[in-house]
Amino acid sequence: MSKPILQLTNVSIYQLSTLVLSKVNVAVEKGEFVYLIGKTGSGKSSLLKTLYGELPLREGRGHIVDFNLAALKEKDIPFLRRKLGIVFQDFKLLNDRTVKDNLYFVLRATGWKDKAKMNAKVDDVLSKVGIKEKREKFPHQISDGEKQRVAIARALLNDPELILADEPTGNLDPQTSLEIMEVLREINNNGNTIVMATHDYALILKYPYKTLKCDEKNIYEVVQKSV
Repeated sequence: MSKPILQLTNVSIYQLSTLVLSKVNVAVEKGEFVYLIGKTGSGKSSLLKTLYGELPLREGRGHIVDFNLAALKEKDIPFLRRKLGIVFQDFKLLNDRTVKDNLYFVLRATGWKDKAKMNAKVDDVLSKVGIKEKREKFPHQISDGEKQRVAIARALLNDPELILADEPTGNLDPQTSLEIMEVLREINNNGNTIVMATHDYALILKYPYKTLKCDEKNIYEVVQKSV
């Protein structure tokens, strides 16, 4: 059996000196779609920040896309993030640049140089999220749902092995949330592994996948009917 794309063993996660999650044991296999649920402050974002190197792993063992989180050095973090796609609740787009130039910015920052290949990649990821025709628009000229599609497209630029989505529908209305979920589902169906933190239980019921709950400093898997 192949090695999990993400594995945490007896991991404790801290924000400064505060224990947020204790003795976490999680495995995510390649191709899975996994929800991370729990109340605000239960540790979902802290867990994701640990996975992409913003918070150091101080206790336990953790491997993600072939990186050892416990031994992760500052200089390793950009290389880890190139193998991850990260989607935030608040889009994090550069408002003074077009959709296309937002994506070019990431490609240049991660070492792309060939203009033709960059252009083809931008068209490819925008097509995957259904907004290729918006490539010359600025963020203020598109809807919040379209901004989140751009953010997902940005996460796909370097063909990530794992996508981490932190409340990607948190700022969206219910209909737009469904549309974004369909985009993520399609991406998952095409082979991308996704871990998604969410408060949106309507989405979880409509699109049932493996669900991990943060509660009382612990993480455990829940069956759908008890969510």
